[in-house]
Amino acid sequence: MVIILVLILAVVAATASPKDTLAPSAPFQKPVTTQHAVTIDGKRIEYEATAGHLTLTKEDGTERARVFFVAYTRKGTSDPATRPLTFSFNGGPGSSSVWLHLGVLGPRRVLMNDDGTTLPPPYRLVDNEYSWLDLTDMVFIDPVSTGYSRAADEKNAKDFHGYRQDIESVGEFVRRYVSDYRRWSSPKYLIGESYGTTRASALADHLQSQFGMYLNGVILVSAVLNFQTLDFAEGNDLPYAMFLPTYAATAWYHKALPEPLQSQSLPDVVQQARTFAEGEYATALMKGDALSASTVADITTKVKGLTGLSDSYVTATRLRPVIYRYCQELLRTRGLVIGRFDSRYTGPITEPLSEYMERDPSHHPTIAGCFSTCINDYLSRELDVRTTLPYEVLTGRVHPWDYSNVQNEYLNVAPRLRNAMVTNPDLRVWVANGYYDLATPFYGTEYTFSHMAIPPSLRKNVTMTYYPAGHMMYLLKESLIQMKADAKQWFK
Repeated sequence: MVIILVLILAVVAATASPKDTLAPSAPFQKPVTTQHAVTIDGKRIEYEATAGHLTLTKEDGTERARVFFVAYTRKGTSDPATRPLTFSFNGGPGSSSVWLHLGVLGPRRVLMNDDGTTLPPPYRLVDNEYSWLDLTDMVFIDPVSTGYSRAADEKNAKDFHGYRQDIESVGEFVRRYVSDYRRWSSPKYLIGESYGTTRASALADHLQSQFGMYLNGVILVSAVLNFQTLDFAEGNDLPYAMFLPTYAATAWYHKALPEPLQSQSLPDVVQQARTFAEGEYATALMKGDALSASTVADITTKVKGLTGLSDSYVTATRLRPVIYRYCQELLRTRGLVIGRFDSRYTGPITEPLSEYMERDPSHHPTIAGCFSTCINDYLSRELDVRTTLPYEVLTGRVHPWDYSNVQNEYLNVAPRLRNAMVTNPDLRVWVANGYYDLATPFYGTEYTFSHMAIPPSLRKNVTMTYYPAGHMMYLLKESLIQMKADAKQWFK
């Protein structure tokens, strides 16, 4: 009886399909391709998903790093080499590509409530009927030390952890992928989010100047090109003006503005904040202690009226509310802290006397946990990835990030994007902004582009769109749908 049972088990094992048995795991995964289909705009689209590591080497063949990627290629096109190809990544630095991948672009997305909040665990994926796969093939890149990407020798991982090093390694991945998969003749695009917009802007210039790879477009989601617009450092008054319109939008959303401003539309409130920020407020910040007492009182009243803060608080800040304090202060009397990535979100204050925000309710813990669960499950169960490595969704292992290229100054990649546009006049740029993004505020982005000195003939190449959500505006279903409509128009 035992012999018969052993023989039966042996036969079953010999005839089992790869999906019936778990393949042995190893740290690195050779690219594996699986077949899938998704319905977008009522049309069935068949596609191939390829997931695995691409090895970066020196010219002598020495391994430098293994970069993990997931690529989606639509099947049935007459000439795949001429179909648009979009490279996607997120930011951090230290973030994997999971957010754009499972949030908006890919053929599968994390299922969330329509308002962008998470469902209870366990979390799950659904087909993404708003995927961009009908418009373009896509490659999602995890920079070294994020996702499953690793340096060949971990002692040398720091060689990839910096502004220049990152541009070079991601640029080398793009070149290798385009060559290995024979896509040089494809229209090519980059899409980055947050620090990924910093990378994308510099990478466009790098690819053109280093490899002669001219792009068709760059998409910037929640952009930061000039870091001076974000850094609340002593002596740098610029961020206070840059954040004010988002403070106004946030206060409007939480019904913290005085009447009649509260009864106006969001665009009208934002425009009044813009006008004040670039006029009276900017002048007052520049004058500093030279302001008269009457002017201080007048500006205090106006800042209060646009931010939802109290007179005493604005006075205590010397007209300069800082982002991490603002998030804790705005709804303090309601016992709530607001989100930095998306100021629509709120969470309970547990330290009533805390000066700075205790946590970001728009990111931790549920959203990060939701995406982490889904990407790990998706890669192993649906894309057949087998690895012993942990998937680093958002890691601190890339720090300290090397900014040695900008000692004693602020990183500003806007000139590199301008250079890419001037060198390639057909390069188009699309910037997606969230009204409630307190990480990379939209007015700071507008300021950056209005100071780039783009030649007048090329300014039409820049498109700005706005969404009633935050840093990851696509979490709000309304914005997810609008982004797809905007993408269809832009890719045309």
